Amino acid sequence: MPLPSLLPLALLAAPLPEPRAAWVGRTTLAPDAEARWIPFDLTPGNQIRFTMAVDGRPVTAILDTGVSYSVLARRYADANRLAVRAEGRATVIGGSVAIGRVATRTVSIGALTRSGGSLAVADLPAAATGSALAVDLLVGRDLTAPYALDIDYQARRFRLLRSGSTPFKGAAAPLSIAPDRMVYVSAIAAAGRTLAPMVVDTGDGSAITLGPAGWASARAAAGPVTTTVSFGLAGAVVSELAIVPELRIGAVSARDVEVRVEPAGGFSDTIGVAGRIGSGFLQRYRVLLDPAAGHMLLGTTPATDAPALRSTSGLLLALAGDRLKVLHVMRGSPAAAGGWREGDTICAVDGTRVGAGYARSALAGWAAAAAGRTVRLDGCDGTRRLLTLRRFY
Repeated sequence: MPLPSLLPLALLAAPLPEPRAAWVGRTTLAPDAEARWIPFDLTPGNQIRFTMAVDGRPVTAILDTGVSYSVLARRYADANRLAVRAEGRATVIGGSVAIGRVATRTVSIGALTRSGGSLAVADLPAAATGSALAVDLLVGRDLTAPYALDIDYQARRFRLLRSGSTPFKGAAAPLSIAPDRMVYVSAIAAAGRTLAPMVVDTGDGSAITLGPAGWASARAAAGPVTTTVSFGLAGAVVSELAIVPELRIGAVSARDVEVRVEPAGGFSDTIGVAGRIGSGFLQRYRVLLDPAAGHMLLGTTPATDAPALRSTSGLLLALAGDRLKVLHVMRGSPAAAGGWREGDTICAVDGTRVGAGYARSALAGWAAAAAGRTVRLDGCDGTRRLLTLRRFY
């Protein structure tokens, strides 16, 4: 789970022009693929971050099945004096971004090696991972789809296997590659209605995101609605947020699922999908994504039945050096009632100064602590406020 005081972010890019030999290259999988586990950590934005290689150089990457073509950071291309060819623009959460292309000799991820081909190039801001550290690459559908992607969230590792592999027992759900958008897609059922296509997006830190049509079907089953904010490649997007008591994905019945709701004309509407299934949901399970075999498997873990993490403060915060910065104040929350505003800063919580180790400390849990607790917050401007936590959605 992400730390409750940090913001799960969303990344998803729509496809580039139709694939050509210059884009695709040739991929091979080593015979010992089962042993080639790739360790990862979860970013504050709840995304899978790991190290791989491009042309023999180590790069930091995000595993992002919601991206149709893998994206290299423009600053990395510039720093290494790579020749970037302009390719127009691509649709992303929050708008559109300029896209380029750079040829590669080799791309290596665990047991997978691609010879030739290209990577898309775009600005990848640090805000896209919710941390101060930007990544070099988003690894998308073009590199992973021919294989079975085995993600062990509990052990913080993943591997690429031959399609058809079944390394563990799990409940099955449909999975394919959308022929128009070239991303992983499945379906969910809410309030007795099937919602499809749903992008299966390991690069989205949220649990479930629905467009307006999908939300119209699920709304009757949801609890009180508040607001939240996500950050995509094109900037911030405010959306509504609620807890839905039950959703079904294939043979899996999931309870108390956090659902974000995009406005009309938002990203889901723009690319013609019902919504997204993100890492915030997938990390409840051991996950096998195998679109070539037509399914994903979801295996139970200790996190499967854990209740959804809910804010009781209403403050969505980012760590900025020695302070917390308010990114969003959730509608109907204690923070909203107390007059908190976006941009406010906090330098101490209950008398403890915010420092570099804050995100990994027990202190970071205060924003989603038990209802009824009163927290003392010292602003960086010298003000002091008390905030009494309560359940509001």
